[in-house]
Amino acid sequence: MRKEPRQARSRATVETIVEAGARILSNEGWAGFTTNRVAELAGVSIGSLYQYFPDKLTLVDAIRSQHLDDSMAAMRSLPAGEITPADFAVRLVEAVVAAHSVHPGLHRVLLDEAPSSEEYRNPESKFEIEYLSYFANAIATHGNRSPNAADQIAGRVLSDAIDGVIHNAARRGAIHDQAMHKELVRLITLYLGATGQVLGDS
Repeated sequence: MRKEPRQARSRATVETIVEAGARILSNEGWAGFTTNRVAELAGVSIGSLYQYFPDKLTLVDAIRSQHLDDSMAAMRSLPAGEITPADFAVRLVEAVVAAHSVHPGLHRVLLDEAPSSEEYRNPESKFEIEYLSYFANAIATHGNRSPNAADQIAGRVLSDAIDGVIHNAARRGAIHDQAMHKELVRLITLYLGATGQVLGDS
């Protein structure tokens, strides 16, 4: 960002701009995404937008960052060790689907159309580390142990499987397909159970 918002009013302006940008990307795609269009929908002047975002690529990064933050926040709320693997799987799928349902078309555009900065392709980014650790910890928790190297690998496999299902559902406009939800819950439940048993016995 060109300028970091410090006051509540400035933060609210930035949030409004990011929300407007996400709506346009979701509904109109990358082709319809311009700073003038975003400013118009946000109800701010183009000068106000440029105070914080020097170009639309910077704005896309902010939209992508907000989406990742929302996804991670939903996952953090799940108490992996306090419920069964099946209940955990149900709640995880509900949380991930909800995070991708606010602007249903957004994820497809972020994946397939909009350019991204190096930060979001960095396998060592802060988000990527926390995201993969979340799954490794969930696997270890359901195996009644502290996370180990094998859990890190299993966590990556599980996260990639979930990402693939959800991202392709978003591409197909099928994010609310209940049959897909059911199968994804089954996949997660079986994987948590099998991985916990195999890694726990090794």
